[in-house]
Amino acid sequence: MRPPLPRAGMRCVLPLLLIVGAAAGAWADDSAVTPTADIGNVSGAEIYGHICQGCHMPQAQGAVGAGHYPKLAGDPALVSWQYVALTVLNGKNGMPAFGLPTDQFEFVFGAVRLSDAQVAEVVNYVRSHFGNNWKGVATASQVAALPHH
Repeated sequence: MRPPLPRAGMRCVLPLLLIVGAAAGAWADDSAVTPTADIGNVSGAEIYGHICQGCHMPQAQGAVGAGHYPKLAGDPALVSWQYVALTVLNGKNGMPAFGLPTDQFEFVFGAVRLSDAQVAEVVNYVRSHFGNNWKGVATASQVAALPHH
């Protein structure tokens, strides 16, 4: 029988076990491992809630910490639906691209690909909520005409 670890040893082992356990839990989470090609027929609000609010925050107030996530609430740059759509499609300043072509998408670890209709949904949602009241509505065919990386 082995003698028990001294208290100092437990202080070192316990954090290590927690880190290993957390890493194993992340690997068990399918969304962290398996690319999700289709999140289904969902509204712009649902897309924002599932994908965007983790960085831009629930009320689109933005955040600063491990990175800089700009606020979308009351953002005058959102006057252009094309600007918002291109940012969602192609990413920007560390934000991932959500409009990768299908042939490239398969090789991006943990990626979420949005269809042109889903991009239009979330663009329209962000431009009409959080204190934004921009006119005009983007359609899936308009988004499809934009360049996708």
